[in-house]
Amino acid sequence: MLNNAIPRLAIFGVLVLLLVAPVLAQDEAADEAGVDKFAKIQATSDSLGFGSSAADSLKEVPQVIQPIEGMMGYVDRSPLGKTGAGELFVKGGTFMWWLLTVAIVGFVFLIERLWTLNRARINTRKLIGTVITTLRNDGVQAASEECQKVRGPIAAILYAGLQKADKGSEAVEKAIGTAGTIEMSFLERGLIWVSSVTTIAPLIGFLGTVSGMINAFEAIAASEQVNAKLVASGISEALITTATGLIVAIPATIGYNYFISSIDRFVIEMEETSAELIEELERMKG
Repeated sequence: MLNNAIPRLAIFGVLVLLLVAPVLAQDEAADEAGVDKFAKIQATSDSLGFGSSAADSLKEVPQVIQPIEGMMGYVDRSPLGKTGAGELFVKGGTFMWWLLTVAIVGFVFLIERLWTLNRARINTRKLIGTVITTLRNDGVQAASEECQKVRGPIAAILYAGLQKADKGSEAVEKAIGTAGTIEMSFLERGLIWVSSVTTIAPLIGFLGTVSGMINAFEAIAASEQVNAKLVASGISEALITTATGLIVAIPATIGYNYFISSIDRFVIEMEETSAELIEELERMKG
């Protein structure tokens, strides 16, 4: 009977080994995987690993992105914030709002002065020829009416001179000079704002540059280990505000110089036409 039990026990032991062996192998594999995972974390962690770098740590630890607050956050979440210009505006920081305000002011006065000066520009030679011809044929009153039909500073000073034609050349010259001063102030109105934009925009841009560099150095001071990502946002803010300030100032400078040259041409034309009118009035009296 003992002889029969031994083979049975042997067969039972083999069956038990066949059933238990896969389970043990699976547990061992799971343990090895856990050890490998721990070793990987240890190797890539700044505090636990040896010979690791900050870049390895940044790959393992998820970075928390703080949402942008206030009006800049509204721009960032809007469809405009998804465009290239919108992204640059958000990255530029608070000073971008000041630059935007200055840019709007400059744009408004540039358009207004451009429209005004274009309306004031006329064919000066045609006007003075018509006035002198009418003055010779129909008199001072008819010539004054011809001036009233035309807009602009040239017609205004000719009309002012003709109104004093009966009081002598000195009165005519004085009336023309007074009218010329008034018209000059009208032509130059608003140019002070354009000139201010050419000066203020770069200064705000440079102020944004200083702010960005301060933020960059504060990030360096607050971090124990320096890497490019710590200072990238501050340097980006500095460069964006500087570039934006120049982008705003350059067109304003071009427009300002164009307006000044246009006004200088108006002044020359006013002097020439007023001299011709005075000469014609003196000839008629003499």
